Amino acid sequence: MALPILCGVLVLICLPAGLAKKGDVIEITDSNWREILEGEWMIKFFAPWCPACQKLEVEWKAFAEWGEDLTVNVAKVDVTAQAGLSGRFIITALPTIYHCKDGVFRKYQGSRTHKDFINFVNEKEWESIEPVSSWFDPDSLLMNGMSALFQLSMWIRQCHNYFVEDMGIPIWGSYIIFALMTLFLGLILGLAMVFIADYLCPSKRHRPQGQFYPKNLTPETAKLLKELEDEEKDSDKGESHIRPEKIARDSIRKRVVS
Repeated sequence: MALPILCGVLVLICLPAGLAKKGDVIEITDSNWREILEGEWMIKFFAPWCPACQKLEVEWKAFAEWGEDLTVNVAKVDVTAQAGLSGRFIITALPTIYHCKDGVFRKYQGSRTHKDFINFVNEKEWESIEPVSSWFDPDSLLMNGMSALFQLSMWIRQCHNYFVEDMGIPIWGSYIIFALMTLFLGLILGLAMVFIADYLCPSKRHRPQGQFYPKNLTPETAKLLKELEDEEKDSDKGESHIRPEKIARDSIRKRVVS
């Protein structure tokens, strides 16, 4: 008796889980988005407050019912909660739909009924659409930076709401806090850049420039200047003070050059 009961319990536990897989719309977040780089995906970007997104919800769920038969993963991204993905895919209109096949992204521009989605995948209509360029590929360096920028903006907004709503700080007080933080971070980054630049390109000590003479000197004048320089090197070697003889030689040199 115990074995049949146990089997029945296992069936009841596993049956809902098996049924839940069919027709499910996979939730994509900043933490698991790299899963869409493998296999075939249809991803919808939406916002809960968007009327067009709400209208598409029924058709998208109906399309997800065919996902297992078409061997395509049907997913969605809430841009209000996943700011990083909003920046990574440059979402400027809602709803926005992307098709992804083994890491190659294409933007869907067709009609938005579940039958159109089914034909788009089943007939491979996505092959006629030009893929997203490598510059704007969601996994590119540029889009990684854009994602980080959007996440930073979301963090700033959350901090602002915390200061104003939870701590009761006036709006102008929150702005002052962010201004002081910006100045402090700018100072730290500026000092770090100065140290790095000085380490990579250390400043050279100032070296006095040598004497430059015109190229059109006569042989006699050039010989005289050479004798003066040799005499100056011999007489000034090991001395740090200026002697009257050196002043006289400098005066002669200036008259010769002029």
